This record gives sequence, C-alpha cells and structure tokens, in this order.
Amino acid sequence: MTRERRPYRRERRHALWASALLLVAYFVAPVEPDVNGVRLALRALGTAVLVLVVAGLVTGQVRRQLADDGEATVLWHLAVGLVAGVLTFALADYVIAISDPTQFVSLRTRIDALYFSLATLTTIGYGDVHAQGQVARAVVGGQMVFSIGVVATGVSILFRRLTERPPPIPPQKTPPSAATPPPAGTPPPGG
Repeated sequence: MTRERRPYRRERRHALWASALLLVAYFVAPVEPDVNGVRLALRALGTAVLVLVVAGLVTGQVRRQLADDGEATVLWHLAVGLVAGVLTFALADYVIAISDPTQFVSLRTRIDALYFSLATLTTIGYGDVHAQGQVARAVVGGQMVFSIGVVATGVSILFRRLTERPPPIPPQKTPPSAATPPPAGTPPPGG
C-alpha cells in the first residue's frame, strides 16, 4: 500500500465511523411527544440552528472541493455532513409527527422518518408517507430547498471526486548534471 492511499483509507474509515455514530445517535436520541408551545418553539429553533450549521459545514466543504483542494479529509467531511443533513431532517420530521400526528400521513417511527427524508432528498416521493399539515409542509419545503441547494451540489461533487482518475504522473527527467558518468575508458562525446 502506498503512502498516498493510507490517509485516504484512514479518512474514509473515520467518515464511515462518524456516519455510523450519527445513525446510532439518531435512533437513540430521546424524543417525546410534546404539545407545550414553548418547548416546541425551542425544539424548532434548535433544529433550525442545526440545519444552518450543517448547511454551513457542507457549503464550506463544497467550496473547498470546488477550489480543487483534493485532500481526502475534505471529501470525507463532506460525506459526513451530507449524512448529518439527512438525519437532522429525519429527526425533525419525526418530532413533528409524534408531537402532532395529523402533520404527516403514515410517519410513525424513526425508520418512517428516515425513509421519508431519503425519499424527499432523492425526489422519489412514493406518496405513502407525506406531509399533510402546514407545519410539516413548511419543514418539508425547507428540506427540499436544502436538498436542491446544498445536498445535490455536495453529492455531485462527492461522486465526481470519488470517480475521477488521478492525473498521470509525468516521467521524471534526469537533469544533465545528475547523469551517470560514462564508464571508464569511454572517449568523451565529440572527441
């Protein structure tokens, strides 16, 4: 294994672990239905801040990728940021659904919320789970804008970087001063 591949593999492994930890956190985060207006407002504010932070992180990573900073770290941070964005919206959808079951149709579990978030992100939209209430539609509208503006760009760059071939390494030319001297007894050139 070459030295150049080791950091890439290490960063990929770190990104996979970070994504797995985010997924575990998504499933174990304590969430309870809450109809208290103040707590709902605080949750909504916290979710909005988290979405803005994730959007800022992903946008920063996209900018670094567009600046052609080919570091493996940047690429894998972008991947983790995209996973965080999907999970943030899935958790927001789930909190809305358990706080007011009339907001979503057929969204009852965290798996349903993750499924809906991924279906919205990929613009598949099967229709089995969908937003029905005004709050849910507003959040899903924000998710769509986030998906188009941030995630689509990030995923596009991520796949481009993962599938592009590294540039060929040009052959090294030996400078004349470093050329090997002719064997002993060989007449000098031109003489």
